[in-house]
Amino acid sequence: MRAMVLAAGLGTRLRPLTDDRPKALVEVGGRTLLEITLSRLRVYGIHDVIVNAHHFADKVISFLAEHENFGMHIEVSREDMLLDTGGGLKKASWFFLEQSGPAGAEPFLLHNVDVVSTIDLQRMVQFHRDNKALATLAVQHRDSSRRLVFDEHHQLCGRRASREAKPEIVRTAPDTDALAFSGIHVISPRLLTLMKEEGIFSIIDTYLRLAGIGEKILAFCTDDYYWRDLGKPADLQQAARDLEQGIFSA
Repeated sequence: MRAMVLAAGLGTRLRPLTDDRPKALVEVGGRTLLEITLSRLRVYGIHDVIVNAHHFADKVISFLAEHENFGMHIEVSREDMLLDTGGGLKKASWFFLEQSGPAGAEPFLLHNVDVVSTIDLQRMVQFHRDNKALATLAVQHRDSSRRLVFDEHHQLCGRRASREAKPEIVRTAPDTDALAFSGIHVISPRLLTLMKEEGIFSIIDTYLRLAGIGEKILAFCTDDYYWRDLGKPADLQQAARDLEQGIFSA
């Protein structure tokens, strides 16, 4: 199984820590966010990874070289301009489509570099396979200004861009639930062949379009797991305390 780590962002919310480094190289408990993410993937038997880079991309490349890619096969997809999640994945799609076998046979993971969790990735992948999903998104019942809307069968129906905004619905359903996305996806490579969007775009736009024409984009509820976004310095400090207390491992 392969994975992509989304690490190209500017990390503006982490300033001044990101004034001289990419957010992927910001540390928690003495280890960079990139190393923590790669270690977590390795625990689940994933050794083939592509990392996208933009802000201080040379430092990401040098860091990986200095650590001999942590014993993994790692490629770097360098972005001259930020392509957002969808554009970044599309640029790196060759890494997943080059695998032997029919498209869609082997799902891959897409993981934000700035989240830490104890989510059981193996269980999430099995859920994805069992349900023959095109994409499976880790979600939670937690407060968030932006949430995705799912029906009673866990299928994506739309999104709510802000607390005040009217939901954007692509599939109608009698009962829906608005859930916060956690930055971890399991994706079947067939999705890569269906991405019509070009340039800079969010993968959520692709998911919504495909859900609207009947493709199976599913929610995997992770309420029972620890999860934290590391977008701000205060989040890093809390994660360091959580790490010290053994709430999650890095």
